[in-house]
Amino acid sequence: MCKYTMCFIIQKDSILLLNREKSKWMGSWNGIGGKFINEEETPMMCIKREVYEETGINIKHFNYKGIINRVEDNIQSGEIYVFTAELPENITYTTPRKTREGILDWKLISWILHPENTGVATNIPQFLPLLLESDEIYEHSCVYENNYLVECKSTKLSNQS
Repeated sequence: MCKYTMCFIIQKDSILLLNREKSKWMGSWNGIGGKFINEEETPMMCIKREVYEETGINIKHFNYKGIINRVEDNIQSGEIYVFTAELPENITYTTPRKTREGILDWKLISWILHPENTGVATNIPQFLPLLLESDEIYEHSCVYENNYLVECKSTKLSNQS
């Protein structure tokens, strides 16, 4: 089973998303992140590295928000450690920006969560409100059958404070 990290970088009422050029989620807007490079790498080390590699932004503080368990056709296929980070308003990060991973762009939170939006990874609207509104840590179990999201259940694990 693969381990990944994902971060939602927030500035005002927008989140920096990546429209991926490769699978998984090719052509879909998603958070910033990627695979662990070795067994010794911690989730925090991984997300710091991935955010810097994919965006060039050196973020000092990340908020751990929980884990996403991805189950595909009854087989657990991945664990994703999820983080948020605030980019101060005095820092300008111009988008759209083409990278080797895809296209980075700021997207309004209201656009990301709009019920008719088919451009974001299908599980994001299911758990993003909890990530943004709660200080608690959650496990999000996302179940896919034939590449379609059929269930996303969030269970509170603990309180960060």
